[in-house]
Amino acid sequence: MTVRVHDTFARWTSHAMYAMCVVAAGAIIAFLVLVSGFIAYKGATSISLDLFTKPPIANGMPGYPGGMHSAIVGTLTLIGMAGLIGVPIGILTGVYLAEYEAGSWLAAPVRFICDVLSGVPSIVVGVLGYELLVVPLGRYNAYAGASALAFIMVPLVARTTEEMLRLVPGSYREASIALGATKARTILGVVLPSVTGSIVTGVMLALARIAGETAPLLFTALGAREIHGLREPFPSLTVQIYTYATGPYAEEKRLAWAGILVLVGLVFLFNLLIRFVTRRSKPAT
Repeated sequence: MTVRVHDTFARWTSHAMYAMCVVAAGAIIAFLVLVSGFIAYKGATSISLDLFTKPPIANGMPGYPGGMHSAIVGTLTLIGMAGLIGVPIGILTGVYLAEYEAGSWLAAPVRFICDVLSGVPSIVVGVLGYELLVVPLGRYNAYAGASALAFIMVPLVARTTEEMLRLVPGSYREASIALGATKARTILGVVLPSVTGSIVTGVMLALARIAGETAPLLFTALGAREIHGLREPFPSLTVQIYTYATGPYAEEKRLAWAGILVLVGLVFLFNLLIRFVTRRSKPAT
């Protein structure tokens, strides 16, 4: 093969690969626009102030079908409770793996368990939460739902934190210790601040993941029309969407589409926050 023929073949191969990448990217964007447009089309007609201010109303009662106020508040409450449980545990686990026991006999099994738990189907987490937190208490409750969501968060936050901490140059730690700082002070004052933006990004990704979970909440919090307390069955947006979408009533199905639009908007907001934090955390050049 001559040099000219080889160059022509390489050029056409490059053009073909570029065209394939463009087609693949265009297909993904088109699919995203199609799905988003369909959800917006189906849900926008049922978006109203009542959706955010009124609780669900039973069929046959005045004001039926009501709104999703309780479910929206319940979802935000469950996400907040799960974050309070899962974020500290996940970050501390990541710090332990990266800073204290990076090469010990315990670190490898913990990493393996985190990787396995990250891929466990959420329904398994729901059944586990039911057996450990619902059956002993004798009722569905918000604590069980938040704990199940936190269980999903922990391995994601732990592995993200560990990987980000391992990217911090060792010279940072050596300089801090040389100045007389303890290991704990070095981690808190030097290592963690240098990757705060990346850790926050991982936390937000984990929150966005649990925001759309349904199976764990079906087995733990179950759902309710209104909030009666954290020790009682607790409403959530995903469970209410599931209940309405699989029900026989057209009014509830339309409200389910509105709930889906709100849930997609919530996940979209999380992603916007991730982009914002990521940009703010980039070092100036």
